[in-house]
Amino acid sequence: MKTYCTLLISSLALACSVSFAQSKDGGPAPLQVPAKSLPVPGDVSPEMQKLIGAPPNPVWDVLWKTGEEWRAAANIQAAKTVAGLPAMRQRLHVKVQAGVIDGVKVYTVTPEVMPPGHRDKLLIHVHGGCYELFPGESGTSEAILMAGLEGYKVISVDYRMPPDAYFPAAVDDAMTVYRAVLRTTPARKVAVFGTSAGGALTLEMMLRAKQLGLPMPGAIAPGTPMADVTKTGDSFYTNEGVDNVLVSRDGFCDAATVVYAHGHDLRDPLLSPVYGDMHGFPPAILTTGTRDLLLSNTVRVHRKLRAAGVEAQLEVFEGQSHAQYQFDDRVPETREAFGEIAAFFDAHLGR
Repeated sequence: MKTYCTLLISSLALACSVSFAQSKDGGPAPLQVPAKSLPVPGDVSPEMQKLIGAPPNPVWDVLWKTGEEWRAAANIQAAKTVAGLPAMRQRLHVKVQAGVIDGVKVYTVTPEVMPPGHRDKLLIHVHGGCYELFPGESGTSEAILMAGLEGYKVISVDYRMPPDAYFPAAVDDAMTVYRAVLRTTPARKVAVFGTSAGGALTLEMMLRAKQLGLPMPGAIAPGTPMADVTKTGDSFYTNEGVDNVLVSRDGFCDAATVVYAHGHDLRDPLLSPVYGDMHGFPPAILTTGTRDLLLSNTVRVHRKLRAAGVEAQLEVFEGQSHAQYQFDDRVPETREAFGEIAAFFDAHLGR
């Protein structure tokens, strides 16, 4: 197909023709990009440079097909994660207590020092892990970061995962905890946050709260949310092989989510919340990175919130792959990211 244009430059008319390739369906053909070398950004901290420059996740293409297989893999990973948590809790001066709220397992994370303005506030945390990973105590690291770095009390939800339960168990358990919290804490003094699947669950909780007629929390922080598990979004392509955590749209996280969905329609807003109605959502802060496979998921949610009239703040970190802003409390960018989230919560909770 050809299009013709006329460009006027001063008093001269320049006729030009431009040819565009077409795909088989009649739309524009995919852009062919040559292979290139991506240097590690020089304007991030040395600690973050190590994360950005790390080789790809060695298990990105391990695609388990059953809940039992995922649980076995998750337990192995969880044991390694849990081994590092005591030192992290000690560095950040927090205490973690296991408990049960209305039948749902939780971990309550309490900082040793809590600013006066935070003492009547409460955060609910839903962990990430593609709906399959980080069971039990291994899912508390992000909650520990928030409590230790920013001085908030946090309840981390240990939601059920396959093979014990499938969709919509995760959001059901998170909502059970939310309803229980509302019995003792005004919604305007509550915030909900999580990363990856936890970011998606944060959004899914808001959709479910609307369905149930429950009051919205004062603010939310869906970090790099798995907001569209149909693999729709530009960065699924532009950042494939660039993101050294998720690596590919056809990698382990997609396989895990398919198992959790258990045959359910992946476009259901309680699996892909970007397709839900976000009118009436609370103020939101979203975090991602320029190499994140889910950069587009995050951007699309931000635009969806803005279109719905919701106050939404987008934080994009240089060079970071999926969720690297919360990998290590000793990384300056981690403290910066959680500082941004806490400042957002401070500005909205209790208002």
